[in-house]
Amino acid sequence: MTVEQSAQTQGNEATKLSVPVLEHRPGRWIANWDAENKGQWEAEGRSIAKRNLYWSIFAEFLGFVVWQLWSIVVVQLPGAGFKLSTSEIFWLISMPSLVGATLRIPYTFMVPKFGGRNWTIISALLLLIPSVGLAMCVSNPQTPFGVMLLVAALAGFGGGNFASSMANITFFYPAREKGWALGLNAAGGNMGAAVAQLVVPIAVTLLAAGTANLPLAGLIWVPFILLAAFGAWKYMNNLTSAKGDVAGSIAALKEPHLWIMAFLYIGTFGSFIGFAGVFPKLIKDYFPDFSAIHVGAVALSLAFLGPLVGSLARPYGGRMADRRGGARMTVASFTAMAIITLTMIWTLPLKNFWLFLVLFLFLFVASGFGNGATYRMIPVIFATSSRAARNGASPAATQRLASSSLGLISAIGAYGGFVIPQVLNASNTASGSYTPAFYGFVAAYVVMLTVCWTFYLRKAKNTSMGHI
Repeated sequence: MTVEQSAQTQGNEATKLSVPVLEHRPGRWIANWDAENKGQWEAEGRSIAKRNLYWSIFAEFLGFVVWQLWSIVVVQLPGAGFKLSTSEIFWLISMPSLVGATLRIPYTFMVPKFGGRNWTIISALLLLIPSVGLAMCVSNPQTPFGVMLLVAALAGFGGGNFASSMANITFFYPAREKGWALGLNAAGGNMGAAVAQLVVPIAVTLLAAGTANLPLAGLIWVPFILLAAFGAWKYMNNLTSAKGDVAGSIAALKEPHLWIMAFLYIGTFGSFIGFAGVFPKLIKDYFPDFSAIHVGAVALSLAFLGPLVGSLARPYGGRMADRRGGARMTVASFTAMAIITLTMIWTLPLKNFWLFLVLFLFLFVASGFGNGATYRMIPVIFATSSRAARNGASPAATQRLASSSLGLISAIGAYGGFVIPQVLNASNTASGSYTPAFYGFVAAYVVMLTVCWTFYLRKAKNTSMGHI
């Protein structure tokens, strides 16, 4: 053997030794996981991560489905014999968002405590409670409102799933592929809102031979929830390297940028999830003849188009933020949302459903676009402009802060799903109209775009991570 061959052999052996060997333990635990190690990633890591991502998307998708069920069912309750006031209907719409947003905080820490696979099984099975509970509630018009509100609150389990699902997938992917994986995971979950609003009206009429059978709105998802739990049990993994970061979250809470970005995210994601919840109700109140479009024995609601286009717009918001800067795209998003909302208010007297629908779809697109742009800003801001970065913190430390902040910001932003229905409810109670509420949303968007411009766009700068 020549000197060159000997050196090459030793180099190959050293390369092999530098690749951590995955240790598969009982309970589908994996030790020695290192996604940043290219050798391990190409040999085994990528295929394992993809498998976990696909089942995570499916479970999170069902979480969003369950989270949105009451927003679809409530518009059909009066026709089924339920005597509910407008205020009570809005509480049934908004309660899942209130609980779901709150649960996102503890759900973030469940993956390190129980394991990603184990918690996906648990969180999926928890969805059975609100699904079956909804079926039981809507089967009897005499169900007390308090019981219905409690079951609607339990639908918040679905909203919490987003935080644990995103936290879990973060551990599986290397930094260079994390954005794409998390984008797929988020978009897959968001699509659940659209699919639920499409499928439920069809199912409760088609599967019931043309008559509304509201319990099916919850029961049809039971087999899919069981499939998600089985798939997680059979194919997903727990990582011993997935560690909780309570200290990182506490440190992130001390960063002013966290609160600024959370405020902006209420405007983007909060608008998306809030309007997704109230869109069926708004269509029914403004244009009752279009609340359900009958095609043969099937009742179809066009409300699903809103969350659908909003979900599809989210990745493009992130992509444009990569190219043009997240702050610039976020300001553009809020500007568009303000203009579209004003146009919708001013054209309502025309009583044109199709114009109303198109404008609201543009509003969903703008909010979804803003979701992606705002989320893209967070790691750049914490790496370049946070208090820790200005004090000379290492890239690893700022990345840790950014990771913790993403979970907290997603939780705070989800409270918009509670705020928007309640503001509309208060407006209707006080004036008999939703118009004052919409003017309030316009004012909020103007404030938010001003905040974004003041803190991030006025002094925008190019960094190694791109434009803020």
